[in-house]
Amino acid sequence: MNNVTIPIKQFISLNDAECQQRIKAAKAALGERLVILCHHYQRDEVFQFADFTGDSLQLSRKAAQSGAEYIIFCGVHFMAEVADILSKPTQKAILPDLAAGCSMADMADLPKVEQAWSELSTILDADQTITPITYINSAANLKAFCGRHGGIVCTSTNAANVLDWAFNQREKVFFFPDQHLGRNTAYKMGIPLEQIVTWDFDKPYGGLSHEKIKAAKIILWDGFCEVHMQFSPDHIDQYRAKYPDAKIISHPESSFEVCQKSDEVGSTDHIIKTITASAKGSRWLVATEVNLVDRLARQAKAEGKIVDYMAPIACKCSTMYRIDPQHFLWTLENLMEGNVVNQITVPEDVAAEARLALERMFEVSV
Repeated sequence: MNNVTIPIKQFISLNDAECQQRIKAAKAALGERLVILCHHYQRDEVFQFADFTGDSLQLSRKAAQSGAEYIIFCGVHFMAEVADILSKPTQKAILPDLAAGCSMADMADLPKVEQAWSELSTILDADQTITPITYINSAANLKAFCGRHGGIVCTSTNAANVLDWAFNQREKVFFFPDQHLGRNTAYKMGIPLEQIVTWDFDKPYGGLSHEKIKAAKIILWDGFCEVHMQFSPDHIDQYRAKYPDAKIISHPESSFEVCQKSDEVGSTDHIIKTITASAKGSRWLVATEVNLVDRLARQAKAEGKIVDYMAPIACKCSTMYRIDPQHFLWTLENLMEGNVVNQITVPEDVAAEARLALERMFEVSV
């Protein structure tokens, strides 16, 4: 066993074809010691090697159920954190490139959230009146914050069920980091817009008056996904003018205006299932990450359907895109030599509280 890590510089200049041959060989050599999880937004050059694919909730469960020694998460940092939190102590979660983060997740950090909670507590008894919810697209310490304050985690798949649960606990919800998932879900559940307020984390008391905070049913963190913000209502109007019979489907991280003009709104899994189940000859305009849309378009074409990407210019999830064949191969060949690189480890005190919030989510999602 080699205790010296093979440096990444030996892999950066390799072409994708050579990487793919060596990835295949390394995966076969590691066998059942390894499980590879790939998010739907992952690039095809890596996605093809997945043992399991899915959205955040699905992959979190696969991580928990896996018996493999090594869990390679081809996604972003918070996903690998969840894998570490839910997996066994003998398992190791690995992220091929530590720069694969999430700009939305970075918009909410623990000091800012704790400051907001402190400010809310001067107006309300926060621990008695507000349930904190963090989107799974967030750091482990924010999941832990929710765990110790009686809160919960949600995904785009189960956000409505989680909000139902939260309102059964307390009268208000503090939802972070994505305002659009929170607003779109809450409005669909019948909460009027005037009871949904946005907390500007750069301003005292979120830039809100005490009266607005007291009157609010749900307080949304002013965060967003850069990929989903590129879609606009004009894109939908122009498409409908050209194809009146087309259907529009959007991810709930898209803006309120885009979702209101869409025929369907749902998670990546919902988008896939809806288009897959649609009739031959149907046409879809899709508002979500382009790798997923391109994959759907290829599948749909073979089934006699048309799938188009909503924005005129494709914008990939740049941080997810950092997981390339070169970094992926680097992690695999180091494992073959007995070297674990880029292991993601959440401190146990943080993991224990985060696990509480995640377990509440799993109970609600059954």
